[in-house]
Amino acid sequence: MRTGGRRLRLSALTSAAACLALTLSGCAEVDTTAPSTVRAEAAHGAPAHFGTVDCREAKCIALTFDAGPSENSPRLLDILKEKKVPATFFLLGKRHIEKYPELVKRMAAEGHEVASHTWDHKILTRISDAQIREELKRPDDAIERLTGHKPTLMRPPQGRTDANVHRIAKQLGLAEVLWSVTAKDYTTNDSALITKRVLAQASRDGIILLHDIYQGTVPAVPGIIDALKQRGYVFVTVPQLLAPGKAEPGKVYRP
Repeated sequence: MRTGGRRLRLSALTSAAACLALTLSGCAEVDTTAPSTVRAEAAHGAPAHFGTVDCREAKCIALTFDAGPSENSPRLLDILKEKKVPATFFLLGKRHIEKYPELVKRMAAEGHEVASHTWDHKILTRISDAQIREELKRPDDAIERLTGHKPTLMRPPQGRTDANVHRIAKQLGLAEVLWSVTAKDYTTNDSALITKRVLAQASRDGIILLHDIYQGTVPAVPGIIDALKQRGYVFVTVPQLLAPGKAEPGKVYRP
């Protein structure tokens, strides 16, 4: 990865943390739907999908990773397999999906949810409709070619979205997923600090944001998983978190 590109992403992700720290109030007025609301609105008595976990009863939490795949992803996938933990991956296209296609295939084959973080991390609220479509469609097409499944979820860069992005996402069959826990792992390689930050913010129905592109993150994952399991949490993908409800294209989800 080029140093200049890494600096650009670091700057963007730092802005994202500041933005979400204000619960988006300083970025845009965004209506979000909580996982518990989706579950409550589902048909009464409907069985939970995606296996045996029912987040209406279980203390669920979702582990998500942005901006991969990367050279760190194989180790992360090994850890998740060993710990029997599913995750949701919001993947970048340029320099990531196109560079590590076999890792995208592996993520899907091992039961993880594979979703989009756009093609080139452009801020969707600052570009034209045609550019928004390209940023969303290109990674979806690439993921579908590799896995056989078209993504239904995307995460907008910096969490920045608006009514126009919702409209285009709906047309493309995509729901937007934000987060409730950020370790700010782009600011430190201290794995212990990353773990501490996640554990301090974790709560039921939480969506944890991490980035496997940074060196301190993957080493923190085993400790995060073990500590949260000890607290009684069950790890699920984002679709599992919403089940028996489903994410609706054009809507934004956040605990």
